Amino acid sequence: MKQPIPRAAACVLLLCCAMLAACAGLKKPESDMFDLGLPRPATGMPALPPLALADVQAPEWLDTPAIYYRLAYASELQPRRYANSRWSMPPAQLFAQRLKARIGQAGGALLAASDGAVGVPVLRLEADEFSQVFDSPEHSAGLVVMRLSVLDGRRLLGQRNFMRRVPAPTANAAGGVAALAQASDAVIGDMLQWLASLPIKP
Repeated sequence: MKQPIPRAAACVLLLCCAMLAACAGLKKPESDMFDLGLPRPATGMPALPPLALADVQAPEWLDTPAIYYRLAYASELQPRRYANSRWSMPPAQLFAQRLKARIGQAGGALLAASDGAVGVPVLRLEADEFSQVFDSPEHSAGLVVMRLSVLDGRRLLGQRNFMRRVPAPTANAAGGVAALAQASDAVIGDMLQWLASLPIKP
């Protein structure tokens, strides 16, 4: 005959089964996903001739959908990522999409360099910084630093660094995203004004 299970062992067995059922019912919380938002109406942008954009370059730590922040008051040399928030794609790609939309709003066209268009100047965009910087636990800003080069064949028509820093409305990921979106638009506005000043032939 089978021996009866001791009451203490039965209780432990029931407790383990209950814990396994509870764990099975738990779902990992989904990350909040962000992009730079809908294109905003823009006025006063210079008209540009057709341009081509090469693949955007970014350091390895920025070439991911992670949203990064820095604690400048503690260790500004250490980029940190938000655990439950992310971009819809790497931020350099989001920036390139925004740049293309802005040029289109100004009546221009931004082609892909891989399209092989002949006689079209090529833009090379490099992302150096795209993060939320905390000067204190309560105050932060979105910092965007980009480098833009313009090539006509092998001839360098110009190269310039662009930087914008915009205060974040809140000290969290959503506030950082809002500030980075505004800083991106400001950098793109600066880029368009600079491109219009270059000797680019239509």
